[in-house]
Amino acid sequence: MGYYGAQTDREGGRVPRSPPEMLLMSWLVLFLLADVGVAQVDDDFIGLGELPETFPSDPPEPLPVFLMEPEEAYIVKNKPVNLYCKATPATQIYFKCNSEWVHQKEHTVEERVDENSGLVVREASIEITRQQVEELFGPEDFWCQCVAWSSAGTTKSRKAHVRIAYLRKTFDQEPLGKEVSLEQEVLLQCRPPEGIPVAEVEWLKNEEVIDPADDRNFYITIDHNLIIKQARLSDTANYTCVAKNIVAKRRSTTATVIVYVNGGWSTWTEWSVCNSRCGRGYQKRTRSCTNPAPLNGGAICEGQGIQKLACNPLCPVDGLWTEWSKWSTCGTECTHWRRRECSAPAPKNGGKDCEGMVLQSKNCTDGLCMQSSLYQKSSEAKDKIDLENSLAPSTDDVALYVGIVIAVIMCLVISVVVALFIYRKNHSDFESDIIDSSALNGGFQPVSIKTARKADLLTAPPDLTSAAAMYRGPVYALHDVADKIPMTNSPLLDPLPNLKIKVYNSSGLVTPQDDLGGELSSKLSPKLPHCLLDNSDSTIGRRTQTQTLLRTRDPSCTALGSFSSQGGHLIVPNSGVSLLIPAGAIPQGRVYEMYVTVQRKDNMRPSVEDGQTVLSPVVSCGPPGALLTRPVIITMHHCAVCDGQQDWLIQLQSQSPQNKWEDVVVVGEENFTTPCYIQMDDEACHILTETLGTYCLVGQTLSAATTKRLKLAIFGPVTCPAMEYHIRVYCLDDTQDALKEVLQMEKQMGGKLLDEPKTLNFSDSTHNLRLSIHDVPHTLWKSKLLAKYQELSFQQVWSGSQRNLHCCFTLERFSASTVDLTCKICVRQVEGEGQIFQLDTTLSEDSQSIDTSLLDPASNITTLVGPNAFRIPVSIRQKLCGSLDAPQTRGNDWRMLAHKLNLDRYLNYFATKSSPTGVILDLWEAQHFPDGNLSRLAQVLEEMGRHDSLVPAASEH
Repeated sequence: MGYYGAQTDREGGRVPRSPPEMLLMSWLVLFLLADVGVAQVDDDFIGLGELPETFPSDPPEPLPVFLMEPEEAYIVKNKPVNLYCKATPATQIYFKCNSEWVHQKEHTVEERVDENSGLVVREASIEITRQQVEELFGPEDFWCQCVAWSSAGTTKSRKAHVRIAYLRKTFDQEPLGKEVSLEQEVLLQCRPPEGIPVAEVEWLKNEEVIDPADDRNFYITIDHNLIIKQARLSDTANYTCVAKNIVAKRRSTTATVIVYVNGGWSTWTEWSVCNSRCGRGYQKRTRSCTNPAPLNGGAICEGQGIQKLACNPLCPVDGLWTEWSKWSTCGTECTHWRRRECSAPAPKNGGKDCEGMVLQSKNCTDGLCMQSSLYQKSSEAKDKIDLENSLAPSTDDVALYVGIVIAVIMCLVISVVVALFIYRKNHSDFESDIIDSSALNGGFQPVSIKTARKADLLTAPPDLTSAAAMYRGPVYALHDVADKIPMTNSPLLDPLPNLKIKVYNSSGLVTPQDDLGGELSSKLSPKLPHCLLDNSDSTIGRRTQTQTLLRTRDPSCTALGSFSSQGGHLIVPNSGVSLLIPAGAIPQGRVYEMYVTVQRKDNMRPSVEDGQTVLSPVVSCGPPGALLTRPVIITMHHCAVCDGQQDWLIQLQSQSPQNKWEDVVVVGEENFTTPCYIQMDDEACHILTETLGTYCLVGQTLSAATTKRLKLAIFGPVTCPAMEYHIRVYCLDDTQDALKEVLQMEKQMGGKLLDEPKTLNFSDSTHNLRLSIHDVPHTLWKSKLLAKYQELSFQQVWSGSQRNLHCCFTLERFSASTVDLTCKICVRQVEGEGQIFQLDTTLSEDSQSIDTSLLDPASNITTLVGPNAFRIPVSIRQKLCGSLDAPQTRGNDWRMLAHKLNLDRYLNYFATKSSPTGVILDLWEAQHFPDGNLSRLAQVLEEMGRHDSLVPAASEH
């Protein structure tokens, strides 16, 4: 930086003087000239004796006034700054920095004349670099000052400091996340990084600037701390402290404030009835942690949700007889008597009365007189014994009664002989003789029919009514005749007669099938002749009750049809629920109106205790109380992960007529007294029972490793005219019907499936299910979730008693033109397994959605009637039963078949049936419906050494 002056250098030359020294010299010259002028005037005045009226001179100039003074300046990085000043009137204007004059060459000076005042205005500017500032040493900052001159004197501006601007990266103190209870005061501290100039501070809540003027629940202190006066649920958010100056902008780490609510108990329910009808039991009452429910990690309620109280209702006592009394003396009718009492003990508390005779009599003359009949008297009629003794029949009456009976028997025998003679005479043209030994051996012997004339046989129509009325076979009625046909090398798949059956679908239409035909088709339809129907009052009452029940059923989860002894299959479409009625299950000559339905009402589901969970849908089949002569098979899906069933205690429960749930059998603990047998597969269970009713599977955990399957499904609206978009995440038991119900419900609500449903294994670890949303495009969408995640409590998910369990995420778009949404949703059990959904959807009605066939159940057949309902043809089935039912020395009988088909868990169940092979094949049909692999069954028979059993069937099917 150069300087102005009038000094002499060492070589005798002149250097320029500084402006003050030059000004001083000019002032001296002017002063001397003024003295000379005064002297001349005085001389003139003295000489001339008078002065002129005016003198030709300019008015005096004022001191310079600054119109613009230099401002404080900051150097950002390496960018220089400019200082400006402006003064009037000014003959010269220069900058002085750190008490030294800035060289004239470094000035930029502009001059102009003010039009209004006519004074000279001068403007000067200089450039200050980072290097100049850094080269200054000393305690004082770099400063510059502007100096202006006029003829009246000098004026100095204020000092303007020039500093190097910066902002450090690290906060002196950052806010920390907190978990606070409702209405508690919250203090978030923030000390911004050091910087020049001093940084300004602002607070962000979920990336939005907090303005205490808009929300008076917030207060920002003078030292930049944020105070939430009373924490609200809406104050659960992410808070960030932001510091900024002209150099940079710094963000602190995000502090998450979670406002939690501690749980509170509801009031106790009423005490339940005693769970034991007799002896020691307990009654219980419950309360729930919902007053209020814990929220955002709030403490769960302390204490027990269930209280139990011992109870001991009186047990019923059945009555027992006392010892017989001594015989009485021999009476006039050659008899003597003895009696006993029902008082050892007497029945009480609803116990059973004694069964048997109160009074006994016998002949007391060793056969010399006719012995009188025995009389029985109940405990309620003890006081009428004498009256009964007086009414005992006489010997003459007995003889009369015997004669009448003999006469009636003789008349019946004669009538039968006459009827047989007339029958043979009327049917002598057929020249045939039917030899049927089934009445003696249970129908397991072959029927021999003598050769008849073909023309006569073809012209005579079959009389199904007489056959149905005369023949009453054993339990396996349809197959009994051929059950004992010996195995031969002849083809097993003999051509069936050209008969027709009718298949009923869910819409009630009848579709003829060409597998069976002729006139029999009309008689196999539900409109059978009255002689084939059971017209008893009880059957009519059951049918009326069934029809009344079915009127209230949802048709999408119900299947019904009419079935005879030929059996059939009822299927609830896309629900994993079906009812297989084997041939022979319905007694010969009867037709049942049968149904199977999935119960979806919450009051129909069994209540579960701690550690229990509902594993299957509630399935009802009927008509209740119907007589069955062999077990039907109910198939339903379950959600238990069964690896050998070591971790589960699975119970089958049924609903009593009083709508109470009762235990039927524990899977794996069947015995001769249990009414059901259960075959557990990986995803389905098959219940073999002869009692129609309402059933459900309930599981009890045996270890923390016990696992059940959940089905996760995500839905959103098809169209979204509003700014908010709701995403619903369902957490369902992994059964087909649970997903089907949600799909139907969402279709009615206008929802669509956003991604393929996924399966999640949920373990009995007592950890909650956590749901969170990620990767939301924050420039287009804003999540309205207050916390980082949502949680479903373990008990809600594990019990399975709450249908359609779900959480909802709400997103808000900033512009109505935004129609695309991409994000991720994570669903996982805390410290367990999880699933991630990648959503990519469009908010328009014509957008593609996940295709599902479960929304249109009416298009599927729900009823199959007759042989067409089964994969194994009737002739093959008959020969298999006849061959495998009988025990074999090599062991390749029905027991080996059960072992090969993995159905040998409890062989004693099949052994109690009249045809074990038939029941095993029924179970195989239910397991492999609708596309059972006959080739695989043929391979099993070949491995058993029965290679000729099913090869023709496999080749033709």
